[in-house]
Amino acid sequence: MPKTPMTRRGAELLREELQRLRSVERPAVTQAIADARSHGDLSENAEYDAARERQGFIEARIGDIESKLANAQEIDPRLLDAEGRCVFGATVDVEEDGGEKATWQIVGEDEADIKAGKISYSSPLGRALIGKESGEKVEVQTPGGVKRYDILDVRYE
Repeated sequence: MPKTPMTRRGAELLREELQRLRSVERPAVTQAIADARSHGDLSENAEYDAARERQGFIEARIGDIESKLANAQEIDPRLLDAEGRCVFGATVDVEEDGGEKATWQIVGEDEADIKAGKISYSSPLGRALIGKESGEKVEVQTPGGVKRYDILDVRYE
């Protein structure tokens, strides 16, 4: 299976979520199932059904996170020999043709959150920025049409 690029922070967040699911959520849902069983007939017990469904979601998420971490390739952009180029993990300051400025960090697919300024390396904008340097211009095809950006600065934080 191919490795999935991920920032160190993204991997830490997944490990924290996995720890919380294993140590807090799993025991809580196990207790909820036990409590629901104590109420008697399971065939008409909505609490039991809800707890079992929740348990299924938790176990699936644990499996998903374990798989992602097993296939993760943690990348620290400060250790790459990028010399001012946009690479995975880099933080990029851009200015749109209309003068609107934005700052984005190029991250893995699971870490992407446009509201937090994190874009996926596989998104149209992420693909357009990768490999470019400060001072270059990029064009990105978006659902709203072509957008043009000037790359103002590239940082590795």
